[in-house]
Amino acid sequence: MKISFTLNSNATKVDVPPKTTLLKILRNEMGLTGTKAGCEIGSCGACTVIINGEKKKSCIFPADKLEGCDVTTIEGVSAPDNKPNDLQESFLEHGATQCGYCLPGMIMAGEVLLAKNATPSRPEIKEAIADNLCRCIGYIQIVDAIEATAEKRAKGKGAA
Repeated sequence: MKISFTLNSNATKVDVPPKTTLLKILRNEMGLTGTKAGCEIGSCGACTVIINGEKKKSCIFPADKLEGCDVTTIEGVSAPDNKPNDLQESFLEHGATQCGYCLPGMIMAGEVLLAKNATPSRPEIKEAIADNLCRCIGYIQIVDAIEATAEKRAKGKGAA
């Protein structure tokens, strides 16, 4: 099955077997291993990516639905110089990085939230990451990191 879509701002074409998931395409075909394979049943959120501006779990997103989509992975949210963007930096600054397995999915959930709501409340941040599981840090540092990024971006000090 041939599929054409945009991946991290680049036109992409892949030929994959039917019933392939986006996660398998990203990791096995594209070599983008930042998107993590956690539960592979859509429960943990480690595989979260952005598709057409919405957060989606790539482990259950069928390849046949990718045609013409705009997909952004954790590799695609870096700053232009390939360094961490402001949200990624905020996760580091707030100690929201213990084992790092949930980190890509949490960052992607945070980016979708901030794109839709530049000044989210703490309850809104918690709701936005509710379907992403973290077993190491807990959620306070993650919420703090997203909130701090929102504040910086609102003041024009962050890269959206």
